[in-house]
Amino acid sequence: MGTNRRYVDAVDRRMNDRALVTIARGAQLQTLTPTELRLGEVPLTVDPKPRRAVKVWVRFGDVPVRVDAVAARWTPDAIGIVFHIEETEYRCWVWVGAVDEQPS
Repeated sequence: MGTNRRYVDAVDRRMNDRALVTIARGAQLQTLTPTELRLGEVPLTVDPKPRRAVKVWVRFGDVPVRVDAVAARWTPDAIGIVFHIEETEYRCWVWVGAVDEQPS
């Protein structure tokens, strides 16, 4: 007998969300340093109404997790993202290679 894939996906998503909440509570979100960003040396683009959905690898302490985020600003090498875990908003800079565009 088959399984209801939608139910399995919903359970997986809830378990991932709970794990993410636990990870975020246990460690600080990492971001690129000013030296790495070189904001005084490279062009910076700021989206006044960020809405470009992306999947991003971020780190809370030493733990890498993949989150759904919005690209709010970028340089040739880095992207400034915004994402939420429960009601808490997080912002950080990540390397361009850590970001995947989400299909529209």
